[in-house]
Amino acid sequence: MLRGSKVGLRARHEDDIPILRTELYDDVVNSARAEGGPWRPITPGSKDPRLVVDDKAEGVVQFSVVELEGDTLIGTATLWGIDTHNRCAHIGLGLLPSARGKGYGTDVVAVLCHYGFVVRSLHRLQIETLSDNVAMLRSAERNGFVREGVLRSSAWVMGEFLDEVLLGLLVQEWKPDSKN
Repeated sequence: MLRGSKVGLRARHEDDIPILRTELYDDVVNSARAEGGPWRPITPGSKDPRLVVDDKAEGVVQFSVVELEGDTLIGTATLWGIDTHNRCAHIGLGLLPSARGKGYGTDVVAVLCHYGFVVRSLHRLQIETLSDNVAMLRSAERNGFVREGVLRSSAWVMGEFLDEVLLGLLVQEWKPDSKN
């Protein structure tokens, strides 16, 4: 398990899947805002790649996020679009409603940065998020990410186009304690 100050990132367990399905993916608005595509129902027991991890997929690493105190599942974290030639990847995370607003997101981003830069030897990490996702913007910037641009009206979410903010962090800019 990778550990931050508040959270741990570990492999996805089978018993995580029903919780993530119910608390994250069955929430139409949250799912539509997070997925980059329209919400669709997930059949129980299906091998949906958002929930069931393919350990052979080279371009993506999916984690379950647990609170260190109590080992309670609180969300998901992903390093995706991993490009080993250009040594870059994208960061994504989703916290259960009960875990939001407690500083966990900032810690998840910090642990993903450690994984990307130290474990995977990447050069650049990138985050794309909706411009009104204040929690993700704050978590990224607390970890040293810099706003690099706005993709105007690039995301169709629940009947309207929304802007996306592009943030980047280079390994030489990264400070492991920048989350504080």
